[in-house]
Amino acid sequence: QEQLAESGGGLVQAGGSLRLSCAASGRTFSRDAMGWFRQAPGKEREFAAAITWGGTTTYYADSVKGRFTISRDNAKNVVYLQMNSLKPEDAGVYYCTAGRDIDYVRRGLSHTWGQGTQVTVSS
Repeated sequence: QEQLAESGGGLVQAGGSLRLSCAASGRTFSRDAMGWFRQAPGKEREFAAAITWGGTTTYYADSVKGRFTISRDNAKNVVYLQMNSLKPEDAGVYYCTAGRDIDYVRRGLSHTWGQGTQVTVSS
């Protein structure tokens, strides 16, 4: 059974950094686009970043551009989200998603999601 498991969340002060990981299992995800979404309390889930299966193209929401970096290691079936210069508005649950179509992934339409990892940013 295919699964995505996020880790690396936690409490950090504003201006700090965190690196999230998403470990894929159950099948190889090396041909899948991967993405990160986030959801703050009382708000809808929103797109943060995505990466094509080969890792050659990345996409970012304007709100995280220049501060977040998505990357992947296909040999390990892991995708990362390096988050720098964190702001209180970056807080929320971060979800990993995977799919064969990068546009579906970016739009949050893939069927494969992890359970999420909590990120808290103190001001």
